[in-house]
Amino acid sequence: MTSLSRRMFTNHLRPVIYKTVAVAGLMAALAVPAFADDIADVGKLMRGGQYEEALSKANVFLSKNPRDAQMRFLKGVILTEQNKSAEAITVFSRLTEDYPTLPEPYNNLAVLYAAAGQYDKARTALDSAIRTNPSYATAYENLGDVHAKLASQAYDKALQFDSGNSAAKSKLTLVRSLVGNSNGSTQANANINAGNNGNNGNNTKVAAAPAPVPTPAPVRAPDPVVAAPVKPAPAPVAVAKPAPPEQVAVAKPATKPASKPSAENAERDEVMDTVNDWAKSWSSQDVKSYLNAYSSDFQVPNGQQRKAWEEERRSRIVGKGRINVKVEKPQVAIIGNTATVKFHQVYVSDRLTANTRKILVLNKQGGKWKIKQESTGS
Repeated sequence: MTSLSRRMFTNHLRPVIYKTVAVAGLMAALAVPAFADDIADVGKLMRGGQYEEALSKANVFLSKNPRDAQMRFLKGVILTEQNKSAEAITVFSRLTEDYPTLPEPYNNLAVLYAAAGQYDKARTALDSAIRTNPSYATAYENLGDVHAKLASQAYDKALQFDSGNSAAKSKLTLVRSLVGNSNGSTQANANINAGNNGNNGNNTKVAAAPAPVPTPAPVRAPDPVVAAPVKPAPAPVAVAKPAPPEQVAVAKPATKPASKPSAENAERDEVMDTVNDWAKSWSSQDVKSYLNAYSSDFQVPNGQQRKAWEEERRSRIVGKGRINVKVEKPQVAIIGNTATVKFHQVYVSDRLTANTRKILVLNKQGGKWKIKQESTGS
């Protein structure tokens, strides 16, 4: 089989299977997430090879929460383990339709297509994964392996028509040394091991299951225009006129005014202080301070009641052991009393690691910045 990274198959394609790491997972949204205990139970059954029991439990959960992305994803992995490739393809395909911003289902579709020798479909699926998350390393490696397999087939075809083509022979040998001979079994061989980041014995690394996402697509905040900070103009320097020889005096250079921080930079610092305090409150599981970061007119996801949303967030934060939330590569845009902050949110807990693109829209109320909108995506 070929070799695509972190994969479920002996063909080297890296699938995204259940593991406590998420690449583009949207754990922070948590609008309609799978309950952690249900996810943990299904994962435990999978690691024990009890796939029938795991599938049964997943189906029971999905009968009550049919749109939950994470459990649907695990169901696709279970079906793959049971060699039910057609059903697994259906699960992952519908996930891409319902949650087109998740790259992981596209990646696993590519693995299944490659296992069936449908390399053009695998390439298309991986292109979609990369468009969704341009920093998705697993998909890039898998795409490289798919191209290598396609190249191998092309060189093979060239040699069928020109068996004496030494250049094609050399290239074919080189490509096969990279991806291996894929004429063997196409059976999936998932490695369900939540604690293993390494290879599973056939150069197949394990990528991550997507974290749960909200049912509707998140509202993307408009890209505001940021006024460039205005630098104070340098004070003009007086030029001393030459005095008569008997009255020559040394002209003193003009003194420049001390530079002052611009109002725009000060506002930006205030906004980032609010965002960083929000992340720290989340990390320390200080729910009171965390919820206080949101404005009274915060746009609650999916039309939930504010009280229900707060209770859900409290249940997701308190008593979860270790939580660490970092704000990386922030971009701040301010227009009047509205600030938009785009950043990478790195969420780490005992069970999950997620690197999510996040957007917070804040309004200044009573002299303080408060979060009015929260979304994930571009």
